[in-house]
Amino acid sequence: MSNIPWLGSVAVVHRLPGRIRLRYRRHPDAPAHGAALAAAACLLDGVETARANDRAHSLVLHFDPALTDGDRLAAALAGLTLDDVAAEAIRADDGKAAVAAALAVLLGTNALPTGWRLPVSLHAALPLLHHAAADYGENGITSHVLEAMAVSISLARSDFTAANTTTFMLALGEYMENSIARRSDDLLKHLLRPTSDQVWVLKDGVEVQIPAAEVAVGDTVIVGAGTVIPVDGTVLVGEATVNEAAMTGESVAVVKGRGDAVLSGTLMEEGRLGIYAEQVGSRTAAARIADYVEQSLTAKSEAQIEAAKLADQLVPTVLKLAGTSALVTGNWRNAASVLQADYSCALKLATPVAFKSAMFDAGRAGILVKGATALERLASADTFIFDKTGTLTTGMLDVTDSITFDASFSADDLICLAASVEEHYFHPLALAVVNAAKATHNHHFDHAEVQFIVAHGVASVIDGKRVVVGSRHFVQEDEGIDISLHQPVINRLYQQGKTLLFIGYGGKLLGILALKDSIRATSAETIARLRRAGAKRILLLTGDHRDRAADLAAELGLDDFHAELMPEDKADIIARLSRDGARIAFIGDGINDAPALAGAHVGIAMQKGADIARLTADIALLEDTIDRVADAKELANAAMDRIAGNYRLTVGLNTGILGLAALGLLSPIATALLHNGTTIGILLNALRRLMPTAR
Repeated sequence: MSNIPWLGSVAVVHRLPGRIRLRYRRHPDAPAHGAALAAAACLLDGVETARANDRAHSLVLHFDPALTDGDRLAAALAGLTLDDVAAEAIRADDGKAAVAAALAVLLGTNALPTGWRLPVSLHAALPLLHHAAADYGENGITSHVLEAMAVSISLARSDFTAANTTTFMLALGEYMENSIARRSDDLLKHLLRPTSDQVWVLKDGVEVQIPAAEVAVGDTVIVGAGTVIPVDGTVLVGEATVNEAAMTGESVAVVKGRGDAVLSGTLMEEGRLGIYAEQVGSRTAAARIADYVEQSLTAKSEAQIEAAKLADQLVPTVLKLAGTSALVTGNWRNAASVLQADYSCALKLATPVAFKSAMFDAGRAGILVKGATALERLASADTFIFDKTGTLTTGMLDVTDSITFDASFSADDLICLAASVEEHYFHPLALAVVNAAKATHNHHFDHAEVQFIVAHGVASVIDGKRVVVGSRHFVQEDEGIDISLHQPVINRLYQQGKTLLFIGYGGKLLGILALKDSIRATSAETIARLRRAGAKRILLLTGDHRDRAADLAAELGLDDFHAELMPEDKADIIARLSRDGARIAFIGDGINDAPALAGAHVGIAMQKGADIARLTADIALLEDTIDRVADAKELANAAMDRIAGNYRLTVGLNTGILGLAALGLLSPIATALLHNGTTIGILLNALRRLMPTAR
C-alpha cells in the first residue's frame, strides 16, 4: 500500500443545497477507478450518494447540509490516499472479472475448434475446482465440492455448454450473493457512522472546544445550562441544578456544588459548572455506536447458526441423491443436475442479510439494534416491564394542584402570580408553571426586577410586597415564612408523590403549587400495540411512591406494578420472573436500571437515558418517544417471520428442483438457472424493507 494521494487536485465546479459537482485530477500513479472513488466518498460523514465519471473526471455528491458542506467534502477527498481507497477498488471489482470471463467462455466456446473447447472450458472452471479442492481439504464435502463435481461430470461428458453455463451461473450467483450481503453491511455502516461530540475545557485559563474523544483525565470540563454532562467527575467550581432522572429515576433536579460528584448523561438545567474529569476515553457515544456496528456484522444469531447447520447437514443428502439418480437411470447427466441444486447458499446467506436489513430499517426508524440476537430475543419476548420516569412518563412536570391560603387570590391567580416571576427563567418547574398560566386567563402581575437564587427559587416585589417562589427550604428557612399551619395539606401532597412549589407573599405563605410527572401521550397506544404484537404481561417497576405507581398502572391498564424499589430490587424481580419462564423485555433509562437491563432477556434503553443504560441495553432508542418500543417489537416479529418464510421458500424450492433433477426432468443448465435464480430472489426478498422510515 502507499500514502500517495489518490487525487492530484479537487475543485467544486457547481453547487446546489445538498448537492455539489467536483472536478478532480488523479495522481499520475493512481489507477483510474471511478467506482472505488464513489464508494470511498460515500464513507465521508454526511454523504448520502456519490456518482463518479472517471472519463469526465467528475464526481457528484448528495449530502446532508446539517452534517457537512461542499468545501469540507472537497478537502476530505483531496486528503484520500491509495491506502484509503484500495479496499474500495477491490470491493468494487470483486467477482466482476470472474463473471465477465465466464460469460465470454460460455458465448464463445462453440465457435472454437473442437480440440480447443475442453482446454478453454477447463481453464474457465479452474478457480471453481481449486476452491472446491481447498474446501474439501478443510471442511470435507461442502456445497462448493458438489458444484465442482457437477462441472467435472459435464466436462467428462463433453457437455461444454452445460459446464460453462454452470460455471457462469455460479460466478454470477456468487457475485450477486456477495454484493447483496455487502450492501446490507454498507447500509448499516452508513446509517450508524458516528459523529464526534464537542466539549468545552479550560486550557491555560481559556475555554476551548475540543472533540470529546480528546478529553483527558484531569481536564477541567466546562458545562453550561441545557448541556448534557459529558464526563464522570467532581465539581471544582460553580453551583447548578442537575437533572439526574437518568441516575435516580426522580424527575426533580438536585443541587450540585464544589466537591459533588456528577455523572455523564445527566442534564444541566441551571447554572454553570467546572468539572474535574475522572472517567474519559473510548466510552463516548461515537465509539459505542462503532462497537455496536462491528458486533452486529460479526455476531451470529441462533437462527443463523441453525440455518448453517441445516445447510451443512443436507450436503451429504444431495450427494447421495445424485449417486442414486445416476445408478438408477444410468445417466450421469442427472447426477450433474442434482449436484447443482444444494440448499447451502440461500440458507446460509438469507438469514444474516435479513437481520442486517432489519437493523438498517430499525436505525432509520430511530432504533439502534445491537446485533441479530437482540432482534431474535425481542421477537420471542412475552413479558414487557417498564421503568416509570422518562419511559412511560415524559420526565417533565405539569401543575396538578393550585392551593391558595388567601381568599383574595384564586387558584388561577396563584398560578399567574408565580408565572409572572418564573417566566424569566428556563428550568422545568418554571416551564410547567408558565404553561399552566397560559391555560388560564393568564393575568400578568407587574413586578420589580426578579432576583434568581440558584437552586433555590426566585424573588421579586409586587405592589410593594416581597414575593418568593421556590423550594420549601428557600421559603421556610431562608425567607423565614411559617408553613406549620398548612402542614396537613403539604403532607398529603407529598404522599401523592408530587413536587411542591411554595409561594410566599408579604412574609406569609400565599399558596402551594403541586406538580407531577406527565404520562407520555402515546404510552397507552404503545401498550395496546405491544399486546397486539404478542405481549402477554406488561408490568411497571419504579422507585417512585406506591400511590403514584398504582395510578399510572391503572390509567395505562398494566397487569401489575412494583413500587419504591431499589436498583437491585428490579434485577431480583426480573430474575424471579425469568426463572418462572418469562421472556422479558425491560425498558428503562437510568443508571439504576442497568442491572435490570442486563438481566432481562432483552434490554431497551430510552434515548435520553444514562450512558451506562444505553451501553448495557441490547436495543437503544435514538428518539425520545415510547412509540419506538412498539415499532421495535413489530419489526422484530416481521424480521423473524420473513426469515421463517425464506427458510420455507429455500427448502421448498430447492427440494422441488432436486426432485425434478433426480428424475431427469431438468438439464444441468436448467438446474443452474433455477437454483441460482431462486437463491438470488430469496436474498433480494431478505433485503426488502420491513417498515417505513421513522414517522
